[in-house]
Formats: sequence, C-alpha cells, structure tokens
Amino acid sequence: MLAAAAVIKDIFSHRKFWAARFGTAPFLPMSRAEMDKLGWEECDIILVTGDAYVDHPSFGMAIVGRLLEAQGFRVGIIAQPDWHSVDPFRSLGKPKLFFGVTAGNMDSMVNRYTSDRRLRSDDAYTPNAEGAKRPDRAVIVYSQRAREAYPDVPIIIGGIEASLRRIAHFDYWSEKVRRSVLVDAKADILVYGNAERAIVDIAHRLAARATPDSITDIRGTAFLRAATPADWIEIDSTRIDTPGALNPPIDPYAMEGVTAKAAAPEAPKGAQVVRFIREVKNEDRARSVIRMPSYEAVANDPILYAHASRILHVESNPGNARALVQRHGEGKNAREVWINPPPIPLTMKEMDALYELPYARVPHPAYGKAKIPAYEMIRFSVTIQRGCFGGCTFCSITEHEGRIIQNRSEDSIIREIEQIRDEVPGFTGVISDLGGPTANMYRLACKSKEIEMSCRRPSCVFPAVCPNLNTDHSSLIHLYRRARTLPGIKKILIGSGVRYDLAVESPEYVKELAQHHVGGYLKIAPEAIGEGPLSKMMKPGVGTYYKFKELFDKFSKEAGKEQYLIPYFIAAHPGTTDQDMLELALWLKTNGFRADQVQAFLPSPMATATAMYHSGKNPLRKVTRDSEDVIIPKGLKVRRLHKAFLRYHDPENWPMLREALRRMGRADLIGSGKRQLVPSFQPAGTGLKPEGARKPTKYQNFRTQHTGLPPSPVARDRKASPAKAKRPARAAKAR
Repeated sequence: MLAAAAVIKDIFSHRKFWAARFGTAPFLPMSRAEMDKLGWEECDIILVTGDAYVDHPSFGMAIVGRLLEAQGFRVGIIAQPDWHSVDPFRSLGKPKLFFGVTAGNMDSMVNRYTSDRRLRSDDAYTPNAEGAKRPDRAVIVYSQRAREAYPDVPIIIGGIEASLRRIAHFDYWSEKVRRSVLVDAKADILVYGNAERAIVDIAHRLAARATPDSITDIRGTAFLRAATPADWIEIDSTRIDTPGALNPPIDPYAMEGVTAKAAAPEAPKGAQVVRFIREVKNEDRARSVIRMPSYEAVANDPILYAHASRILHVESNPGNARALVQRHGEGKNAREVWINPPPIPLTMKEMDALYELPYARVPHPAYGKAKIPAYEMIRFSVTIQRGCFGGCTFCSITEHEGRIIQNRSEDSIIREIEQIRDEVPGFTGVISDLGGPTANMYRLACKSKEIEMSCRRPSCVFPAVCPNLNTDHSSLIHLYRRARTLPGIKKILIGSGVRYDLAVESPEYVKELAQHHVGGYLKIAPEAIGEGPLSKMMKPGVGTYYKFKELFDKFSKEAGKEQYLIPYFIAAHPGTTDQDMLELALWLKTNGFRADQVQAFLPSPMATATAMYHSGKNPLRKVTRDSEDVIIPKGLKVRRLHKAFLRYHDPENWPMLREALRRMGRADLIGSGKRQLVPSFQPAGTGLKPEGARKPTKYQNFRTQHTGLPPSPVARDRKASPAKAKRPARAAKAR
C-alpha cells in the first residue's frame, strides 16, 4: 500500500555488490573485447533489448543498466541480436545472475506494424532506421533463445511489451486473446511498470543466492505458482464489480459492499472466498488476492474479458490494489499467473539520482556514424516527470507508468540542461523538450494523500477535473523561467503534448507557454469532437479546446507572435460513428485544418479501449450481458473511410467520401461550395484505380509514419503565412 512508502527502501541504499570495485564503464559492454578492457571475466547481468543501445535516460535499457551498475553489478548489453541463431545470446558468455529481457522502448508489434497491420519498412530505434531488426513478440523470442543458450540462468522479462501483456490480453494482430507473456516466454519473473525498485531487489536477492521461485513478495512483479497459498484469502472478481457513487459526477469505478452467498466457481479447493466490501479488515487486505476469470474463460467469452479488464484497472492504485491471480491451463497443466500490486512510485530524491547516473548520452560507438532516429529526436530533451493521471482509454502510459506523478527536482533538471549544453555533440542552444508523458503534470498531485491512497477513479480529469486535484502550475512556470535564463540556452521548446484541460486551470501557465516556449506551432490532442467517442476515450469536450485556444491566441497576440494550435485526432476509435467522423471533417474544414498525417486507433494490449474493441462493451461501467453496447468501427473498409474523413482534402479520398456521403443521405455536401466537403469532379490521375495502375501524382501524400513511433498528425492552418509557417518537429515521446 502507498502508506508503506515511508518504510520502502531507497533504491540506492542497498549495500553494493562486490564487483563495484571495477568502477563505472564508459559504455556498458556489448562485446567480449570491451569486457576484457574493463577487466571483467564475466557479466553478472546481461540485458537483451530490441533497441539499439543508446546510453541515454530516454532509453529503458540504459536506465536499467546504469542503475544495476550503480548497485555494483557488471552489466552487459546484447542489443538487437539476430534471433535466428542462439550464438548472439552467448556472445558475452554466461551471466552470473540473470538475463534481463525486453522488446525495447516499444511493444514489438506496435513497432513493426501499422494500425492497418501493414509491415513497417523501418525502425526508429535502429541504426539508419533499418527495418526487420527485431522479431514479432520479441520478449518471447529473446527469452526462448536465452534459455536455449544457458538453460540454468534465470530470465527476468520487463519493459512495455511484458508490462502490458502480463495478463491474458487481446492481441490485435492475431485477433485473439493470448496468454500472459510470462507463460509463453517461460520466464522466471516478469517486472511491470517502471521497474527500478523490483529489478534492484531481484538482483540483490539473486546475488545473495535466493532462487527465482522464492522471490514472490516484490511489488510490481508477476510469477507462476501452482496454487494459492493456504494463508491467503481469495476474492471472486465477479462479485466486486458493483458500481456506486463516490463524488458527483458518478465515478464509474467506485464500489459499494454487497453480501454474497455463492462461492467463486474457480476457487481452488479449500480456499477461503469472501465478498470484497469496504468493511474488510485492514490486516486482511495484505493477504487477500482477487481471482480473475481464467485465461480459457476470457479467451472464449468477450464479456468476461471486458470484466477482467475492468478489474485490472480498478486494482491499479498502489495505495489500495490487491494481488491478482489468473489460472492458465486446466488439470495437471494448470498454472497460476500471480500479479503482485503495483510498485511504490519513486521519490524525488530517487528520481534525481536515477536520471543523474553517468550516461554517455550518445549511442554506443559500435554504431559509428549511423543515425538512430529515436535518439536524434530526444538527444536535446529532458524528462522532468513520469506517469499520467489522464487515464485516456486508448493510451498505455497510465497502465505502464502509473497515474501518480513522479517528479524530479528543479535543481536536477537544471543540471541536466547544463550537461546537454556542455557535453552533447551538436547542441545549438535549443532544448527540444522539458516534459514526459505530458508537458504539464509536473508536481501535480492529489491534495490529500489519504484520498489518493483510497481512490479508484480511472482518471483525475474526466469527466471533469477532480476537485481534489492540485492544478497549480507555479512549479512548472518557475522551472521554465529558470531554464531559459541559463547561459548558452537560446530557446526552451515544449515538445510533449500539453494537457489543455489542465492548462486552462492556470492561465498564467498558458501565457508562459505561448509567449516563450512555442516555435510557431503547438500540438494538442482533442482526439475527437463528438460526445460519443470522447466519452469512450475519457477526453474533455471540445468546449475546453475553445477555451484553451482563446487563451493561447490572446497571449500569442500580446507577445506579437503569429502562432497556431495543431490539433490531432484518432480515427476509428470505439464509440465513433460515420456521422461523428463527418462532423469532424466539417469541423476541420470550417477551421481551416488539413491533416498531413492521420492516426487510426490501434488496440494495444491491456488498454481499456481495446477491451471495448474486442467485447463491444463499455468496461468504464459495470460489465454484464445487458450492459452498454459500444459501436466498434471494425474492418479495413470502415477504418479507411474514417481516415479518409480526416483527410477530406486529399483527392485520393474523394471517390470513397462521395460514396459514403450519398449513402448517409448527405449528398448536399458534394460540390465546390464553401460549406461542402468534397467536389463533384475528380482530378486526372487521382482516385481509385485497378491494382498497380496508379502512378504518383502531385496530389499524393508521400509522407509515411517512418519513425515507428505513434504518429503525430500535423495540420496546416490555411490562414498561416507561407513565409512564416514551419512544420513542427515530430513528437519525441508517445502520448
């Protein structure tokens, strides 16, 4: 529980492992030759990653590797190994303690495929953006090869791919529910979320000769066990899903106690099954576990899948979450996937120390002069916080990093800016971002720790900003002002997405942002304008956008600057109808926006919107056979139509849009008038043609999603002066 934070051990307070005598490596070694130069005979820990090794704190393996090095361990890196052979997994020899395996900064399937399941030709996390350098479901493949290389070495899996697949999950690319990745990877332990606490504890225990199967009490971990221990209280998940009021407006995750009489159908023989009510004794909470429907049950029943998704999100607050257990398999082959409660967030002191470890801040020298696009995007940016309490249903940030914001101190951030200025090659005086998952949640938190510990709301800002949330942006404003006055710093830009429903709570912040930290364009994410999709996204109404725009335009004008907001949207999100997309297209045209790129909804593992996509139900409320149905835009044809509405101005889309408008009874929108959406004529060389017959024309948009990151659609305001208009830089971070 969150209250335990006071007694949680600082991650840098462990006694260092004996190998600390070797000192700090300039880069964590990727070869035997580098190990020899360091005087190492072996590695204590070998990290296997699907990304190129960039020794920068925006790359997960660099953070984990440097953190473990700071604990005194000898850490090697195997980056983007050729998985077709076991040999690359033996390149550094046998690790003394364990293999740490991750797909990299992105889920490998999201990295390799577009939202239309088309294979990407490039990879932003690879030298020269070369594609096909990681396998599908990389965590599983790498784990299997590592086990083949050294069968007796423990395997710990982590990173976003493992984190979001820790439980039975819907897999968009195969259109089925897959088992926990822990089962398929045959790993010993899975660490989820920001796993610093867990991985440090695991490393020291294994170094003390503990066995992996004895490590069952660490928060933020999942593991397999044969059955629920006898001293644990089992709770049937199907009896805790009773909505109730918490604070107006109605909180969809609040619960009220109801006495239950029946026993859980899946409870192991002899296990005690109780109804979860608010009167459960505090001393019993620490030894209670919620039994989820089994993998077989959720794989065969989308309604149970939606229910399980809802329970998983309910039990996500480290202050009140219980352990979860889900059976995989039947009979003698049955195994229990046990998921401990989420990790305790890092303190500011720990965050400072973590981000000030001795990173080289450049790619490993083995890559020579090759460009790694993901690094090029972030090399002059600074992470100031982690986590997000927005809870957007399509986004995985909250599921992975948690909703409690973890902040760095202002002094630590300033020191990093100075380090970039003084040490990073190619720096021109411009910091590209001070941010994180969002730009403006720095040092925002619940006003009451007691409320924060007990809260079960999925979002602190939907359907409105919670009255218990502190929205004071003064710390962030002070940071901006201090940063831009540093000698040698010409400009501080904000590249992370601004949460505008929070920004309007602080007009002074909007003024500071508009007048000093925008390079002509500012990207924000309304995502939709219709109530149907917005309610399923848990995003604010368009009125909040207008309020922010009014402030932004006012302060830009006061500064004598011509600046524009760049809104971007998601096509084909659950809850979206053709009519919603038509209204959005008309809104875009009325406001003079032309989307250069568009993003279709991608059902990522474990997201709430993915549960909607798979089940057709709304897990933001109690899930039953008769509960609310959600409209799901499925199928390539409807997804393409919704994307076409966002790019109404592209002649290639006009035939499809004219057909749709006639079908919808809106043929009046076909024509060349200002209030009409698409013209009735078709330019030569554009539109649908037989396969292979089309040739490139001046109307085609050749820009592609070449970064491998979730795309940031770029719009052009037609009122902007061509001489002043500049394309905004691509987002360095996923929403």
